[in-house]
Amino acid sequence: MPLPELASPRPGPQPGHVYLVGAGPGDPELLTLRGARLVAGADAVVYDNLVSPLILDLAPAAAGRIYVGKKAADHTLPQDEINALLIRLAREGRRVVRLKGGDPFIFGRGGEEMEALIAAGITVEVVPGVTAAAGIAAYAGIPLTHREHAQSVVFTTGFLKDGALDLDWPMLARPNQTLVIYMGVSRLAEICARLVEHGLAPGTPACVIERGTTARQRAAVGTLADLAARVAEAGIRPPALTVVGGVVGLYPRLAWFHPAGEDDPGSAPHAGCTAVHRDGGGEGGADD
Repeated sequence: MPLPELASPRPGPQPGHVYLVGAGPGDPELLTLRGARLVAGADAVVYDNLVSPLILDLAPAAAGRIYVGKKAADHTLPQDEINALLIRLAREGRRVVRLKGGDPFIFGRGGEEMEALIAAGITVEVVPGVTAAAGIAAYAGIPLTHREHAQSVVFTTGFLKDGALDLDWPMLARPNQTLVIYMGVSRLAEICARLVEHGLAPGTPACVIERGTTARQRAAVGTLADLAARVAEAGIRPPALTVVGGVVGLYPRLAWFHPAGEDDPGSAPHAGCTAVHRDGGGEGGADD
């Protein structure tokens, strides 16, 4: 399908340049127009685990497609080797698109890759993407900010470089904010316990959304006291995002996304995705 023409389009990918492109959280239609144009003109696409095959299909048939995806304890290539690969491809004069899930600069290690490329004298462009927090929460019908529930939002990771969970817990447990945790499902019970230990009520609404923005989206919804058990019961696994805070109490009333294969939910209580709910209904925020 041809891409829309703009009045003053920017140049396409140039030989010897590397483009760090955010592919968004899963739904291929969330790819930016700039990102789509660059993929369509690339002759080397280096891509991550969560990039939709439909986005890869935008690349020319002759373009090289190199998978460097990472999962927990399963890295196709170490980061240093990914950096070296990008440098080598650029020095060969290739038009290199580095496709990263979400946004390259939000828990995507795009900064590390750009540092290595700049140090090697390679020209780099960064194309922002829809980060998982924004895209997945929106597809679940959970606003990250809301005047009645959250005046700020914090993104953090549940998986630090050394494997420790040494986070700024007092800051993360502040009231009247939304907390979004990337890569935290495997340590969910500990995360929930730490948040309660540092001041959040056990009844604080929280949810985990698996494969958000895709046809396989589903969620487990509960509170800090029971979320880990509900996630285990539902069999939810990575990739998944955790949201904590009063805004989760708005789910499922604002849910709008209907994953493929579901019947039209009409007035069904969880229109946005297959879900496991905490007991009760309503706001659920008084007590991600």
